[in-house]
Amino acid sequence: MSKLKGVSEKSLNNNSRIVGLLAQLEKINADSAESDTARYVTSKILHLAQSQEKTRREMTAKGSTGVEILLSTLENTKDLQTTLNILSILVELMSAGGGRRASFLVARGGSQILLQLLLNASKDCPLHEELMVQIHSILAKIGPKDKKFGVKARINGVLNITLNLVKQNLQNHRLVLPCLQLLRVYSANSVNSVFLGKNGVVELMFKIIGPFSKKNSGLMKVALDTLAALLKSKTNARRAVDRGYVQVLLTIYVDWHRHDNRHRNMLIRKGILQSLKSVTNIKLGRKAFIDANGMKILYNTSQECLAVRTLDPLVNTSSLIMRKCFPKNRLPLPTIKSCFHFQLPIIPVAGPVAQLYSLPPEVDDVVDESDDNDDTDLEAENEIENEDDLDHNFKNDDIETDINKLKPQQEPGRKIEELKMYEHLFPELVDDFQDCDLISKEPKPLVFEGKVRGPIVVPTAGEEATGNSGSLRKGVAAKAKVSPKGAEGDKKPAFVDLAKADAHDNDRTLQQQLGDQNRTISSVHGFNSDIVRALDRITLQNIPSQTAPGCTAGVKKDYSLPLTVVTCPKACPHMAACGNVLFEGRTVQLGKLCCTGVETEDDEDAESTSSVEQASVEVSDGPTLHDSDLYIEIVKNTKSVPEYAEVAYPDYFGHIPPPFKEPILERPYGVQRTKIAQDIERLIHQSDIIDRVVYDLDNPNYTIPEDGDILKFNSKFESGNLRKVIQIRKNEYDLILNSDINSNHYHQWFYFEVSGMRPGVAYRFNIINCEKTNSQFNYGMQPLMYSVQEALNARPWWTRVGTDICYYKNHFSRSSVAAGGQKGKSYYTITFTVNFPHKDDVCYFAYHYPYTYSTLQMHLQKLESAHNPQQIYFRKDVLCETLSGNSCPLVTITAMPESNYYEHICQFRNRPYVFLSARVHPGETNASWVMKGTLEYLMSNNPTAQSLRECYIFKIVPMLNPDGVINGNHRCSLSGEDLNRQWQSPNPDLHPTIYHTKGLLQYLAAVKRIPLVYCDYHGHSRKKNVFMYGCSIKETVWHTSANAASCDIVEDAGHRTLPKILSHIAPAFCMSSCSFVVEKSKESTARVVVWREIGVQRSYTMESTLCGCDQGKYKGLQIGTRELEEMGAKFCVGLLRLKRLTSPLEYNMPSSLLDFENDLIDSSCKVTSPTTYVLDEDEPRFLEEVDYSAESNDELDIELAENADYEPSTQEEVLSDSESSRTYLP
Repeated sequence: MSKLKGVSEKSLNNNSRIVGLLAQLEKINADSAESDTARYVTSKILHLAQSQEKTRREMTAKGSTGVEILLSTLENTKDLQTTLNILSILVELMSAGGGRRASFLVARGGSQILLQLLLNASKDCPLHEELMVQIHSILAKIGPKDKKFGVKARINGVLNITLNLVKQNLQNHRLVLPCLQLLRVYSANSVNSVFLGKNGVVELMFKIIGPFSKKNSGLMKVALDTLAALLKSKTNARRAVDRGYVQVLLTIYVDWHRHDNRHRNMLIRKGILQSLKSVTNIKLGRKAFIDANGMKILYNTSQECLAVRTLDPLVNTSSLIMRKCFPKNRLPLPTIKSCFHFQLPIIPVAGPVAQLYSLPPEVDDVVDESDDNDDTDLEAENEIENEDDLDHNFKNDDIETDINKLKPQQEPGRKIEELKMYEHLFPELVDDFQDCDLISKEPKPLVFEGKVRGPIVVPTAGEEATGNSGSLRKGVAAKAKVSPKGAEGDKKPAFVDLAKADAHDNDRTLQQQLGDQNRTISSVHGFNSDIVRALDRITLQNIPSQTAPGCTAGVKKDYSLPLTVVTCPKACPHMAACGNVLFEGRTVQLGKLCCTGVETEDDEDAESTSSVEQASVEVSDGPTLHDSDLYIEIVKNTKSVPEYAEVAYPDYFGHIPPPFKEPILERPYGVQRTKIAQDIERLIHQSDIIDRVVYDLDNPNYTIPEDGDILKFNSKFESGNLRKVIQIRKNEYDLILNSDINSNHYHQWFYFEVSGMRPGVAYRFNIINCEKTNSQFNYGMQPLMYSVQEALNARPWWTRVGTDICYYKNHFSRSSVAAGGQKGKSYYTITFTVNFPHKDDVCYFAYHYPYTYSTLQMHLQKLESAHNPQQIYFRKDVLCETLSGNSCPLVTITAMPESNYYEHICQFRNRPYVFLSARVHPGETNASWVMKGTLEYLMSNNPTAQSLRECYIFKIVPMLNPDGVINGNHRCSLSGEDLNRQWQSPNPDLHPTIYHTKGLLQYLAAVKRIPLVYCDYHGHSRKKNVFMYGCSIKETVWHTSANAASCDIVEDAGHRTLPKILSHIAPAFCMSSCSFVVEKSKESTARVVVWREIGVQRSYTMESTLCGCDQGKYKGLQIGTRELEEMGAKFCVGLLRLKRLTSPLEYNMPSSLLDFENDLIDSSCKVTSPTTYVLDEDEPRFLEEVDYSAESNDELDIELAENADYEPSTQEEVLSDSESSRTYLP
C-alpha cells in the first residue's frame, strides 16, 4: 500500500492523479499482477471519472492512451469487479461526450472487444445481470458509430444472445431496455434484420408494445423504435402484414391518441407511426393499411393534432404515410407522348427517341406499374454485404478522373474542305470596305424606317355584344388570328382585339395623350356594350414617330405612335373624365417597351479609371425593340407543328419591368401538408370531386363548357404549353402539361391563358405532371401572370403572383415505358392559389417570362434597321434551317474600321472573337432575356459599348433551339433530344443548329482564330443567383481521390478571371456558386466540347436563376427582366475588363492592376465545392419535414433523408408577397 501511496503523491505533484492511475494500470497489465490491485485502481479511476469532467476530457483527449489501457485491461482481466468498473468508466466517458467519444472508442477497437466480452459473458451460468446491462448499454451507444458493427455482431454470433435475453426476461425491464436498444442497432443491417425476423423478433416486439398505459413508457418507446427498424426489411414487413399487425398498430395508435390528452407521450405515438411508415414500404403493407381504413384514421387524427404546434412531427409523419399509401393513378391521358407529332427525317438507331418509335401501337405507356413486386423484389435481403461496404463519405463518380480525357485536345473533326462552307458567314475576315462610307464618325439618330403595312382591322364582336358589362371576354378579348401560311396569310387581314389595339410596345409605362397629354388611361372595369361597339372602327397601323411628352420620367427617347383610335360618339359614364368622346380622336401612345440598358452601378471597381469605362452602364440610345405590327407579320412566317393561328396578348403587347420590387415569397408554415391533406380528401370524400374536363388538346372535337362559373383555358399560341385541364372542385383545377414533341417527358415549362374568372375568389391551380424532384417554387419563387385589363390600365407587365405555393410528389406515376425501364417514377405537383383582381379578365400564366422565337426575330429586325452602319458593323445571317423549316439566326457585331486604310482593316480583322449562344433549352427563357441585354448593350451608343466593339468581333447564335421554343417544349428540339447533349457528335439532319454552330467554331479553329471566350447562356431551376460553370483540369482532379496528383498539374488559371470580374461588377452574380469541374455526364455539352475539342480555355455556361438572389444588391428579391438584361450588359462590361487584363500594355494600365488576375486565383487551389454535382439545389430543408421520397421504390432516398446531418441554417429575410408590401422604386 505504501507503493500505491507514493504513486498517488507523485501523480498529484504532476497535477494529474488520473495519469498516474492509468500508468499503474498499464503496469499491472504488463506484469499480470494480482486482480485486487487492478480492482482498486479501476475503482479510483471510476471515482474520478464520475466526479470530474476534467478527468473524462483527459482520458479522451488527442494523444491520450487512457482508453487503450482500459480496453486492454478489459480484454485480459478475469476479475468480474474489474470488468464492471471498466464498463462503468466507459459509460461515464460517453455519457457527456456525444458521438465524438463513441467514435473515439470505436477507433481503438472497442466494438470488437465488447462484442467478444458479451459472447464470453453469455457462457456464464447463471448470467450476471449487471454485466449484461452494462455491455448492452455501451454497445448500443457505440454501435451506430461503427460502419461494420452489423457484420461484426453477426460474425461474433451475438445476435441470438441479445434476442434470447429479451425473450427470457420480458418482465425485467432494467435488462430488456438496453437489449432492445442494441437490437435496434443490429437491425440497421438488413441481413441482421432478416435473421432476427426469422427468429421471432417481430412477434416479440408486439408482446411489449400495447394500448395506452402510464407504466413503462420508456420501454414502449424503445420497442417501437426497434420495430420500425426491423420492419424496414421487406421480409419482416411481409411477416407483420401476414399476422395482421397493421390493424394492430392502427388500433394502438388511436388508443394512444385518445388517451394522451396532455401530449406527454408524443414520442411513443410517433414511434407507432414510424412502424407504420416502415411496413407500408411494401405493396402488401399499403393494401393492408387501406383495407384497415388507415387513410381515414390518420387523416382524422392528424387534423385533430393541427391545433398543437408541438404535435407537428405526428402530422408530418401521418402525411407522409398517407401520401405513400394513396393509390397510384395513371395520368388521365390517352398517351403521355406529346399530343403533337412531328415525323423525323431519320430515326435514331439508339436512345429514348428510338425506343419511342419502336413501341408497338397497342402499348399503354400511361398504365401504372409503380408498385413493387413482392415475389421478386427482395432487394438486399440476402447475404450480400454491399451496405456495409458503402463509403459513407461523399464520393461523386460523375467527376471525370481520366487525365487524358481532361486535357484539351484540339480536333478538327471535319475536313478543311468541308469547313469552307462556313466562309460566307465570316465576311468580316475578307471585306476590304472599299465601298463603305467610313468618314463620318457621328452616330446617326436611331429612327425606325419600318415598312408601312396595311391596317389590321380590329373587330370586337359587336353583333354579339349585349348590355352586360361582363362581356369583356367575348367582346374585348377575342384572339389575334394570323395565318400560319406565309404568302397566303398576307392576303388576309390578321384579326386582333381591343386589348391589342390599346397596347403596342414593350418596355415603359403605357400612357394615353388626352387633352392635356398627361392624363393616363382610366380603369377598364367599366367597359360596357357602348364602348365595345364604339371600338368597331379602331384600326392598327404604323404612323410616323413623334416625341412623346409625359412618358417615363428620366428617359428621353423617340417613340413611335402606332395606334389611331377613332372618335366614339357615345358618352361613357364610367370614364367621365374623358368628356363625351372615348378618346377624342387622339392617338394612344405606348411607352418604350424595351429595357435597353442597365442601371448605373455606384460601386464600380476602383480599377475602372479610364474615361471610357467610367461611362456608366446606362439606358442606351438603342431603338424601341417592340413593334406589335411587325410581330404579327413575323408570326405569320413562323412555322409550328400545331400550325398556331393565334397570338398571345403578352407577346403582342410586349412587357415592361414593373416599377416595384418583387420579394421572394415567404413560405407559410405547414402549407405543403395542408395541400397534401386536401389531395387526400379526394380519396376520403370522393363525392365532393367534380372531375370535369374543361380543356383538352387530345380531343379536337372538345367543346368548352358554357357554365359561367368555369374558367376557360387556352394554350394554342407560340410557346404555349397546356394539354388538359380538369375541374376538381368548384375553384380548383388540375392542369396537365404537354411532353416535348417526340418525347414522353420533360414537363416543366407552362404558358397558358385563363379567362372567365370572378374577382375575390381564390382559385387553386395544380400542375400535376412535373418531373424534377425539387423546385425553387419551394423556396420563394412564384409563377408569372399577365393581365390584359392591367395592361389596358397602363400596367403591361408580367408580375409574380400566387400564394400557398409548394412543389411536392403526388400520387400520379409514370409507367416503366415512360420512365426508361425504371418502375414507380412519380410525378410532382406545382400548386398555387391566385385571386384575380378583375372580373372577366384575360390572364396568362407562365413558368418564367416568355420570350418567343418571333420576339427574337422582331428584336433583331429592329436592331438591324436602327443601327448606325458607319459606327456599328452588324450582320444578321441565317446559320441554317431547323427541322420544321424555321431559320436559325446568326448575328455578327463589332465596330466598323476607322477607315479603309490597310492598318485599320488589319486591326479590324485581327480582333479576337467572342462566341455567344443561348436558349438551347426552350424552357430557360431567362437565357433569352440575358441575351437581349447583351445584344442591346452591344448595339447601344454607350462609349463603353463602342470600346467593346473595337476590342472584339462577336459571333452570336441567340437561339439554338427555335423549334423547341416555338412549340412550347421544355428541354428538347423536335428530335426529342436534349441538344446540349449532342455536341460531341451532332447529326446534321437531327441537330442542324448544333452541327452548324459547332462547324462555325471548328472553322475558326481551322483558320487559327480560336475565340477568346465562349459562353452559352442557360437558366437554372434549382439554384439562386447568376453563376458560371467552366472547365479546369486541376480543379476537377482536386475534387477526386487523387488530390496529390493535382499539385503536379500546371494550368493557366485564367478560366476564373471572367467569373471573378463579374462577381465584382454584376450584382446578381455569385462567385461562390461557380464550378470549374468537368463531369462525365456533361462531356457532350457545349461548354466541355468547346473547351476540349476547339481549345477555348474560357468556355463557360452562364446559369441565371429562375427565382431570385440570396446575396448582394438583389438579396431577397425575385429576378425580373430588368435584372436579367442588366446581367447581359454587365457580361459585356466584364469582357472589356478581361481585355484590359489580358492586354494591359495596350491600355497603359497601372502596374497595380497587372497582378489583378493573380489575386483572383488562390494558389493553394482552395476552390468552392461545386454544388452542381454535390447537390442540385442549394436550399435548406423545410421546417416541415415532409419527405419528398415517400415511395416504396425510393427507400434509399428515405434513408439518406433520415440519416443526413442537416445543419440548421438561418432563414432568409424575405418580404411579404402582398401587394401592399411591395416597395416601389424611386
